Amino acid sequence: MKRKTLMSWSSGKDSAWALYKLQQDPEIDLRGLFCTVNKEFNRVAMHAVRVELLKHQSTSIGLPLEIIEIPYPCTDEIYGEIMGQFVERAKKDNIEYFAFGDLYLEDVRNYREDKLKGSGIKPIFPLWGTPTDTLSREMINSGLRALTTCVDPKQISEEFIGKEYNESFLKDLPEGVDPCGEKGEFHSFVFDGPMFKEPIEISLGNVVNRDNFIFIDVSAKKT
Repeated sequence: MKRKTLMSWSSGKDSAWALYKLQQDPEIDLRGLFCTVNKEFNRVAMHAVRVELLKHQSTSIGLPLEIIEIPYPCTDEIYGEIMGQFVERAKKDNIEYFAFGDLYLEDVRNYREDKLKGSGIKPIFPLWGTPTDTLSREMINSGLRALTTCVDPKQISEEFIGKEYNESFLKDLPEGVDPCGEKGEFHSFVFDGPMFKEPIEISLGNVVNRDNFIFIDVSAKKT
């Protein structure tokens, strides 16, 4: 029996690549994506990606997307209640696994495992433990295309905002910065790759400084 699985979707490269790995796994039955969105701004938290772009990704992947709205600001208690309700809905749909794109941060993995403990849904981590210098080039060489939508200026120069994630990007990264941004140095939006049926045409807008992070506005090109 294939394992009925939902993918935790951030719009960025790591969740996209984890999805691609699952697409190739004959034991996995991918049923959909889920993504938490800041209700006030109608964007993915940290990535600051518009909901319209999430929907474009979902369409190109060919899987349904459940958007989970989170208030801003949001306490841990409220977040837990909202996600708990989502887990219950997933169980009613006979979902067995939630997949995550985490790479090596033990505290993040432990948090996800603790929140799902006893729920009947198990977490899986398709990319876990892969060296990020190897993983970054595997993604790029396989045709994944992404750009940075958020940078932490305390860890990386704001000159990296809006840059495409490619070999040139990796070569320009300062020493000590994780090539996949796993320590929060940057966040990304994927607009093309082997997990998509067709690329997403995008345009770049204004750069803003908010909450001590640098963001760039990305929107879908009008046809």
